[in-house]
Amino acid sequence: MSRATPRDEGAGTVLVLGIAGALVLLAAATGVLGDAALARHRAEAAADLAALAAADVLLGRTTGPDGSPCAAAARIAAVNGADITRCSPEAATATVVVEVSVTPRGPAAGLGHARAAARAGPGT
Repeated sequence: MSRATPRDEGAGTVLVLGIAGALVLLAAATGVLGDAALARHRAEAAADLAALAAADVLLGRTTGPDGSPCAAAARIAAVNGADITRCSPEAATATVVVEVSVTPRGPAAGLGHARAAARAGPGT
């Protein structure tokens, strides 16, 4: 039976602590990426809903706060936690293109804004 030399004692503890630290960092990175993906999905949903609201106003199905398709889009985007970055209603084709921006929460906010665009109107 061999006996460990004094300098080998405790090496397993250091190895386990290193592995545990790496797992904690991996879990934190996964959380940050999850927050970023969630922000992207929120931006996509907000853009879709804002474009639909603007198209409804443009087609005369409903009235916006001031009768403007872009005002309706901005209101719906704000309810969904997004900011309108572009709204382009096209009266000739009764379509509207809306772009929104969402800031991720927590540490993922340092990654920048999640952006999405949607187009709505008859036959789109």
